[in-house]
Amino acid sequence: MDEKELIRRCKTGDRMAQKELYNRFAPKMLGVCRRYVKDLDAAEDVLVQAMFKVLTKLDKYSGNGSFEGWIRKISVNEALMYLRKQKMDFVDELPIHEASDDWSILDRMQADDILAILDQLPDGYRTVFNLFVVEGYKHREIAEKLGVSINTSKSQLILAKKRLKNILENIGYRQGELGS
Repeated sequence: MDEKELIRRCKTGDRMAQKELYNRFAPKMLGVCRRYVKDLDAAEDVLVQAMFKVLTKLDKYSGNGSFEGWIRKISVNEALMYLRKQKMDFVDELPIHEASDDWSILDRMQADDILAILDQLPDGYRTVFNLFVVEGYKHREIAEKLGVSINTSKSQLILAKKRLKNILENIGYRQGELGS
């Protein structure tokens, strides 16, 4: 069944279509939730909340843009709501300055390796890193979503990159050492 038909049938309350929508998008959205939420059980709970919201708010999807992108946005927002309830800490350790954007090493790593490394970051670092690097949000948008200053968002990103670089160096990953 194509996406438009799936959406149409879900809007009419067709349980089989709803199950298919869940099965089609849940695995990828669990990965999105998992990038923000360390604990797998908690990430699965966030996913369930996100997919429930998708199914109950389908009438809000305008049909413009990617349906998967719309679901991703809901999943990210649910993960951020979860983190806010957990009282995520932000650490300001460094003054704001430009950091190197040399992240080609991440392109060559396995997804599980990246998740394991991201799990080592404090919640604030990991969240800002995901929003900026993975989701493509600007610092202004991140600051609004998280209720922090733009400078805190920038600082968290710089600190996250610095910590990631240290983690990668400590486990032996250096530029050029990974195979293709």
